[in-house]
Amino acid sequence: MPRAERRRRAHELLDRFGLAARADARPRTLSGGERQRVALARALARDPAALLLDEPLSALDVRTRAGATRTLATMLREAGVPAVLVTHDFAEAATLGDRVGVMDGGRIVQEGTAGELAAAPASAFVADLTGAVVLTGRARPEGGVTVVELDGGGTVTSTDAAEGDVAVSVFPWEVALEPPGPHEGSARNRLPARVLTLTTVGNRIRVGLEGPQPLAAEVTRAAVDGLGLAPGAPVTAAFKATATRLVPR
Repeated sequence: MPRAERRRRAHELLDRFGLAARADARPRTLSGGERQRVALARALARDPAALLLDEPLSALDVRTRAGATRTLATMLREAGVPAVLVTHDFAEAATLGDRVGVMDGGRIVQEGTAGELAAAPASAFVADLTGAVVLTGRARPEGGVTVVELDGGGTVTSTDAAEGDVAVSVFPWEVALEPPGPHEGSARNRLPARVLTLTTVGNRIRVGLEGPQPLAAEVTRAAVDGLGLAPGAPVTAAFKATATRLVPR
């Protein structure tokens, strides 16, 4: 490739990673995140036949990382070459990968699309990685459903078939919060809890809950205000049997 073309290609890639203004900077003046983005641009500049990316975005701050993830996803699609990405961030894997393989103890314990792993985790480890709340207990069949006696107290019901020691997984956005006391609704599972933390996650609020086992729910700001949620407030965490997944423990 002629020198002028090489320079044009380099500037094009730097611009796509938000580094055009730093093109003439010395390496020692770059931050860790800037160096990581330069490394990505350098790897892609060669039009590789395959890519191995080992935690490519780990040094970036949250805001920069979100933009860099979108840029990298677009560039990988355009490059059209096989890429293997190593990451501990399931959201990153879901955004960048066509298929996800989860390793635990040095072996792949489940492989599939991100949606398949999130909807039907093969183990408690996979459920936890995909962002689910994971509870433990002992399951027994009862009346066409499965009842789980939770460690530490309380019971939940699931439409999944299981018996013996299990991990119960439910996604925080499938958990509704209600005032304590009797309530009429379709959710079969209700666990008493106390608000521990309130954390903004995008346009929702993740509510950390203290109970016999830790829980979490994701609700709207309107729900937080309507229920008067604050650390220490008593609530009932409610979720449906169909949203309650059981995996071996």
